[in-house]
Amino acid sequence: MKSRILGAAALTAVAALALSGCAGGAGGGDSAPIKIGSVNTLSGAATFPEASAAAQAVFDRVNADGGVNGHQIEYTTVDDKGDPASATAAARELVGSEEVVALVGGASLIECEINQDYYGQEGVLSMPGIGVDTGCFNSPNIAPVNLGPFNDMTLTLLNGSENLGLDDICVLLEIAGSTKPAYLAGVEKWTEITGKEPLLVDDSLPYGGSDYTPYIVKAKNAGCKAIAVNGIEPDAIGQVKAAQAQGWDDVTFLFLTSVYSENFASALEWAGAGVHVPAEFFPFTEDNEINADWKSLMEENDIALTSFSQGGYLAAMNFVEVLQGMEGDYTRESVATALHEMAPIDSPMVAFPYQFDKIAAQDFTPGGWPVVLKSGTKAWEKAADDWLLPAS
Repeated sequence: MKSRILGAAALTAVAALALSGCAGGAGGGDSAPIKIGSVNTLSGAATFPEASAAAQAVFDRVNADGGVNGHQIEYTTVDDKGDPASATAAARELVGSEEVVALVGGASLIECEINQDYYGQEGVLSMPGIGVDTGCFNSPNIAPVNLGPFNDMTLTLLNGSENLGLDDICVLLEIAGSTKPAYLAGVEKWTEITGKEPLLVDDSLPYGGSDYTPYIVKAKNAGCKAIAVNGIEPDAIGQVKAAQAQGWDDVTFLFLTSVYSENFASALEWAGAGVHVPAEFFPFTEDNEINADWKSLMEENDIALTSFSQGGYLAAMNFVEVLQGMEGDYTRESVATALHEMAPIDSPMVAFPYQFDKIAAQDFTPGGWPVVLKSGTKAWEKAADDWLLPAS
C-alpha cells in the first residue's frame, strides 16, 4: 500500500497548476492497482487523524488477503492543515495528478465545501469517514458515512430535552468557515420537533481557545441548566474544566460525538451533572460483537478507539464491498457507476443503511445512541437501550 502525506512545498506547487479533466483510469488492466485518496485535517487547530488511519488499516488488511479481485489498493492521504489553499491543492493532487478513482475515509474541517464543485467537474465521488463542513452534506458527489455535526446538534438537544427532561438549555457554538447557518438549522430542527427554544445562543466560542471561562460564566449567569456545545475534544475538556472552576456543579453538558473518546473520559475527574453525547455509531465502549472487528483492527494498528476511527473503518469497508461486487476495470467512471447503483449496506454500527445517493441527498433518518460520562467514573456508559431518532 502506498500511503503518504504531501509536504507544504508540493501542495503549493500543485495549487499553481491548472489541471484539466482526467480520465481517472487507475485500476484498469488485469492487476493494475486501484488508486484511492483522502483529504484530511491532520495538523492545525482541529485535527482528525483517526479516520484515514482506520481506512488505511482496512485497505492494508484487504491487500494482505490478496487485494480486491487481484488488484492491490494504493491509498494516498493528504493533510490540508485546515487551510483553504492547501485543501484546494490536495484535491487537485489526488484527482488530477494521482488520478484516484474515488476519495474514501477522510476527515477534514473544510475540504468538502472547498472542493465539492471540483469533484463534480471531474466526475469523482467522495465517501468521507467523517463529514464535518456543510459541503459534505449538500453535494451529489459526497456521501459521508456519519450523520454529521448538524444532525448531531439536533440529536444532542433532543437527548437533553426529551430523554433527560432538561429545561433552560443554552447553545454554545464554535464556528468554522460558513458552518453557522447549518448549526443554527440543527437547533431550529430541534425547535420544530419539540416546540422548545434555547435560552441562549452564543456563536462566538473560538476553536482552540486558551480559556473558556468568560463563555461559561455568561451561560451560568444567564440561568442555563444545560449547555449544548459543538466543541472538539480538547476544547470541550477546557469548557468542562472552566465550569468546574466556577463551581457550576449542577450543569449538564450536551456535546457532539466529537468528544466521545476514551481520552476525553480519562482526562476528566469531574463532569458536573454529566456529559451526554448521542454517539453517531454504536457505542465503542461496549464489549460485544457489533464492534469486535473494528476494535481488534484498531488495536492491531495502534489507532485510537474513537467515533472518527469508526467512521474511517466503515467508509473503507463499505467501499471495498462495492469494489468486490464490480466486474471489469476499476476506473473512476466504473467506480462512480457502482456507487450510484449500489444496494444499501446495513451495519449494526449505524442507525441507518448506507446507500451513496440517498446519503448524498440526505434522504435518511439520522440516529445516535445516547451515552453518558458521569463525574468520577472516567468511563462512558450507554444511557439508552436503542437508537435515538428524531421521529421518536
